[in-house]
Amino acid sequence: MSVAPSEATLRRLERSSGALATQAVARMDEELPWFRAMPAAQRSWVTLVAQAGIASLVEWCRNPGRPPRLTGEVFGAAPRELMNAVPLKRSVDLIKVTVEVVEDRVEQVAEPGDADRLRLTVLQFSREIAFAAAHVYASFAENRGAWDARLEALVVDALVRGDRSEELPGRAAALGWAETAPVVVLVGSAPPDDSDSRAAVRRAARSMGCEVLVGVHADELVVVLGGAQDLTQVTARVCREFGPGPVVLGPQVDSLAHAGESATAALAGLHAAAAWPDAPRPVDAEDLLPERALDGDPLARAALAERVAVPLQDAGGEVLETVRTVLGNGGNLEATARAMFVHTNTVRYRLKRAAELTGYSATDPRGAWTLQLALALAQLDGARSLWH
Repeated sequence: MSVAPSEATLRRLERSSGALATQAVARMDEELPWFRAMPAAQRSWVTLVAQAGIASLVEWCRNPGRPPRLTGEVFGAAPRELMNAVPLKRSVDLIKVTVEVVEDRVEQVAEPGDADRLRLTVLQFSREIAFAAAHVYASFAENRGAWDARLEALVVDALVRGDRSEELPGRAAALGWAETAPVVVLVGSAPPDDSDSRAAVRRAARSMGCEVLVGVHADELVVVLGGAQDLTQVTARVCREFGPGPVVLGPQVDSLAHAGESATAALAGLHAAAAWPDAPRPVDAEDLLPERALDGDPLARAALAERVAVPLQDAGGEVLETVRTVLGNGGNLEATARAMFVHTNTVRYRLKRAAELTGYSATDPRGAWTLQLALALAQLDGARSLWH
């Protein structure tokens, strides 16, 4: 570094720092359209930062052996807020304008014969502070990333536990989550290698315009998706980032506050999915109701009773008896008709009615399995009620 300006020049620069900062902000307002659009509070932060930058210049001249200190001296006025409001490129633009203002006022600020030394010092300082600003932003991004990762893990963990805390939407909003519907939870195994599956999931979801939160619990990858126009396409794409084995999709809910319900169903489905080796990937948790019920999921048992057993019982004895007979005859309609002494079309009509009531067809293998299990569980529950 060349010979620093005299102490008298540095004292004059210190006394002028407030006026120079005000002039710098006025020029920013003239030359930078995005700066004019900033809220008043953020503009006031920039004024303080500009003034602190000039003070840092003075100290740097007195101690040229060390780099400019930005975190405590320059960006101390608003460290986190200013980083969020002003990206690095725009921060460099602000530094450039401030330096230009100081350069323009060198003749008025410097002692006689000291102007050239002050001008050269200002140019050297601008280079140093630009590098230091880049370092501050990099450190901020690293710290922010670590903070975001911890907060995201807390949000996803709360959903896995079924927590419906009112704090969840606020915590997710801090991560950039926009409160949009519908919301679903997708669960499956995490990739077995060391790949960053969470980053891959985020890229896949955001490339399709979808909000996303990701967490890993034990060996399970938990993904919360929201706001996409076509969640079917999004889940099919995100599903490719999971490890081997089943991937289960929880039911849609209308907000993140209720996403715990989707997570509960999806996790129950994942634990029971081994009983359906040919399940599609992803498979809806609702399609795994029989396996979930066998696995002891009380919500699945209640759902089967409500959606299958109760509607069939309420439909009358003929519909229920026809379903039972078809199931007992392996789906053979002619055998059912002979056993019940009715026409085959009557059997078809009653089965159509049963399918309308329950959503399951007794002639479809998967539907027959669901109907048979739901009716068996209802019989068991009825038998238990007689004993109590």
